[in-house]
Amino acid sequence: MKQYTRQEVLARLHAKLDSGHILVAGGAGTGISAKFEEEGGADLLLVFNSGRYRMHGLGSLSGLMAYGDANAIALEMGERQILPIVREVPVICSVNGTDPTRVMSRFLKQVIDAGFSGVNNFPTVGLIDGTFRKALESTGMGYGKEVEMIALAHQMDIFTMAYAFSVKEAQMMAEAGVDLLLVHVGLTAGGSIGAEDTLSIAQSAALIAEMRDAARAINPAILTLCHGGPISTPEDVEAVLKLAPVEGFVGASSMERLPVEKGIRETTARFAAIKTVK
Repeated sequence: MKQYTRQEVLARLHAKLDSGHILVAGGAGTGISAKFEEEGGADLLLVFNSGRYRMHGLGSLSGLMAYGDANAIALEMGERQILPIVREVPVICSVNGTDPTRVMSRFLKQVIDAGFSGVNNFPTVGLIDGTFRKALESTGMGYGKEVEMIALAHQMDIFTMAYAFSVKEAQMMAEAGVDLLLVHVGLTAGGSIGAEDTLSIAQSAALIAEMRDAARAINPAILTLCHGGPISTPEDVEAVLKLAPVEGFVGASSMERLPVEKGIRETTARFAAIKTVK
């Protein structure tokens, strides 16, 4: 395992871009996911609490529910399953910034002491809308708390990534000093537990471009990755980048769940198709 400073992570990312290739960040819910995402060329590995549920065959939105302590799960996954496996790639811890039971400055220090090279905002209330979202915002558990966590991490000189879901949220994260903006266009489609109703590629690209431009108007140095919705294959990423050029892609379900679903199903089916020898 290698741990990197904020400046070192940024230097690695810019060197990759200078090579003429996009940035690829992958969610790692298991050690084997981390191992082979690294071997496949991922530039960043993210530890989400949802990765544990996702790789148990459950929907990624399980990570937003009260099924466990999100911050404790992400920290434990990193310390016991991901960081001991990864050799070179910076590993990022997803932090629940709205958690009112944590002294966030102390928790961020704990994350860095564990060996992570940066933080991200997940679980995020950005995935919640309607009456419940309004209630969260009005009772001090809204998206602004995630922005505060990213701002605090930036002040501590920690590399930061942040999911945003609207132009306003992209601007908020840019003002907080985020290094890498993750434009989230919805739950990833595809597979057995993916979203069934998503934006189109064109709609996604339009939103990505608008949010990218809003963030760069505040800080031109911000890097932008796209994520989610209909963007679940390399071909989808290429289609989006033609319409909305950004620095790369972050995948979780598309990086570890979908390949596993297909690979296990097809391999098992091939074994099951073998006929007895008479």
